[in-house]
Amino acid sequence: MSLHADVSATFSADGAESFHVDAEFEVERGESLVILGPSGSGKTLLLETVAGFHPHDGPVTLDGQRVNDTPPEKRDFGFVFQDYALFPHMTVRENVDFGSRYHDDTRDPDELLAELGVGDLTDRYPPTLSGGEQQRVALARALAVRPEVMLLDEPLAALDVPTRQSLRDDLADVLADATAVYVTHNRTTARALADRIAVMNDGQVVQIGTPDEIFHRPESPMVARFTGSNVIDLDDAPSIRSALDVSTDGIVTIRPESVEFGDSGDVRATVDRIVREDATNRVTFVVDDVTVEAFAERAPAVGDEVWLTFPADALHVCRTYAASTSV
Repeated sequence: MSLHADVSATFSADGAESFHVDAEFEVERGESLVILGPSGSGKTLLLETVAGFHPHDGPVTLDGQRVNDTPPEKRDFGFVFQDYALFPHMTVRENVDFGSRYHDDTRDPDELLAELGVGDLTDRYPPTLSGGEQQRVALARALAVRPEVMLLDEPLAALDVPTRQSLRDDLADVLADATAVYVTHNRTTARALADRIAVMNDGQVVQIGTPDEIFHRPESPMVARFTGSNVIDLDDAPSIRSALDVSTDGIVTIRPESVEFGDSGDVRATVDRIVREDATNRVTFVVDDVTVEAFAERAPAVGDEVWLTFPADALHVCRTYAASTSV
């Protein structure tokens, strides 16, 4: 079942400036759309609005049928919260079976829990569970009502790295054939789970595309920076501009994994910083008035001078510059 949302809503809290969400997206049957963006960009508010938790203008439709006036529990959505939102006074089995109060055709709780690797927890209570266990129970509860669309709000954010990786693998299996909208600020999770990605900033969707389009062909400096690309303003980097065959004086982007360095290349640079990241090093170079990052298993030393190479097929010219604010 396809989902289309074109919503506009304003949110305000006591003593805080109001925040406006005005965003549109569509998810095809069996597709996983990841909404990716920095903290405070409106991702969760958008997801909650689509779920029916907040009043809004604009339609939310399932297969062309408007559901604006349908209460959240009747919208055929399965919602997985970041903070689990399990009922502490109910057992695990009772939590998963909760949706049977509102839906006639629900899945067997014990079967679901077993599929998610927590079948031995049925009689336990949520406060006695680990974060990963609670999130698996929350996922089972969302799946139990046989939802037409899964809505997931950063369900991995509060988990440690090994648990996050394990649950991310399970989510990839669960969402493989599901229609889903998944909110996250983690670009690794986005690349792992998304068929398409919608990048959100300041309450608006600023680019939608495949993971390859978002990460390798960003339409703005904001998208490029947030997804980890180098953003090079050629006006600030005359050495790079003169070395490259690029028909622009504006902004180009390139992934760190595409930047090469060695004893020869396009432009001379100085090693400014080295940060160890798991099995590799993130190396920051300085050229003119800009920094450029690259990955290396064996890094040079800080202060070394090397040559950088920018493969022409890896360079991308940004089409828009309106969203160039750093994040």
